[in-house]
Amino acid sequence: MRLFTVFPLLIIPVAIYNIIAISGKEFATTAYVRGRMDEDFISVPMASEAVWNVTPGHALVAVTILLLFFELLKSTGFGRAAIMNHAFSMVLFIVCLVEFLMFPAFATSVFFLIMMMCLLDVMAGFMVTIASARRDFGVAEGFVD
Repeated sequence: MRLFTVFPLLIIPVAIYNIIAISGKEFATTAYVRGRMDEDFISVPMASEAVWNVTPGHALVAVTILLLFFELLKSTGFGRAAIMNHAFSMVLFIVCLVEFLMFPAFATSVFFLIMMMCLLDVMAGFMVTIASARRDFGVAEGFVD
């Protein structure tokens, strides 16, 4: 169970996107990945008689937002596991940035949004850690904010 606290949850949508980008005959083309991400996946009839069409790209971004919420909750932890989680989150963001800049299949809006959520995870983790360290330091010295 400790393994889940160390590794970032956002690796799941990044891995799913990598599988979609690598699978198929037309590897490393933006058009192929956009075609896979933009086709209708689910159609939901609404009360207003409109139809809500969900694409795999929309679903992947929604799952990533949900996982980002849990990552933000995990960032409030402390100790070795939390610091390792921050480090792995940074590595995941760097991998996403390199893929986005270097490979055509990753130059899509869906992957850009996933990459930005990885960046938010890194920034939030370090900010929470710094804020809690300041608070702990202030309490240890006898100061109260």
